[in-house]
Amino acid sequence: MSSDASRLGFYLLIAPLLLWLVVLILLPHIGLFAVSISEKTGVREYEIGFGNYAAFFTEPLYWRTFARTAIMSILATVLTLLLGFPIAYYIAKLTRGRTKTTLFLMCMIPFWVSELVRTYGWMILLRETGVFSNALQYIGLTTGPIEFLYNDAAIMVGLVYTSILFMVVPLVTTLDSLDDSLIEAGYDLGGTSFSVMREIVIPHAMPGIVSGCIVVFMLSLGNYLTPILLGGKDSLWFTGMIYTQFITRFNWELGSAFGFLLLALSSLVVFVGLKLSRQSLTETMGR
Repeated sequence: MSSDASRLGFYLLIAPLLLWLVVLILLPHIGLFAVSISEKTGVREYEIGFGNYAAFFTEPLYWRTFARTAIMSILATVLTLLLGFPIAYYIAKLTRGRTKTTLFLMCMIPFWVSELVRTYGWMILLRETGVFSNALQYIGLTTGPIEFLYNDAAIMVGLVYTSILFMVVPLVTTLDSLDDSLIEAGYDLGGTSFSVMREIVIPHAMPGIVSGCIVVFMLSLGNYLTPILLGGKDSLWFTGMIYTQFITRFNWELGSAFGFLLLALSSLVVFVGLKLSRQSLTETMGR
């Protein structure tokens, strides 16, 4: 009787998770794929085919935007790692007590407001009449206003800013578990700061690095607000193209195909990243 009760309790506990996975993830993706292989032949007449996917590969604008989005998302992930690792290391290993809590809280405060508000904040800073342009004119470095918006650099700044917390948190968690005595032993044995970082710190932090990179890459690849607002209408971001197909052109079939191609790309990059880092998904998400 106790065995049956424990089994029932287990099923009841796991039921919300299974319901969430099936209703909000599995079924929508099945529906999306079904729409993506539907080709309109007339008014409310469809046939099954892969013409929507063929249209992607035959139109240079589509696959070039796709490649551009992938490359910039990878670059944003690398930049976020380069900026986030020193921050995480300082918080995890070089601070204690209230200082550590305060610094970690300061990293989280900007994320208490929505991404839209944070992106508009960058627009205020970077626009032609914004803070940066006025500051440069005030100190005499420029003779007129400068537009920092609507370019790839502005998009990159926004992507890194909106996702850096998701790199810092797993890194802090992983580095916290690194025994300080191991670092001290590395220095006692004649190691330099570079060698200790390479041989001790980075291998220990690798699960956090991989999990952080996966999350940041996913967020950058699927971001819509930041590239559109900071990059302008000509930002050529693939999620904007998906939005156009669904909302502007009402071409749900082609938009669904684009969505599935984006899913395939993200899955491929995550798989390659795990293989190159020699990490498993279970190990990475377990840290």
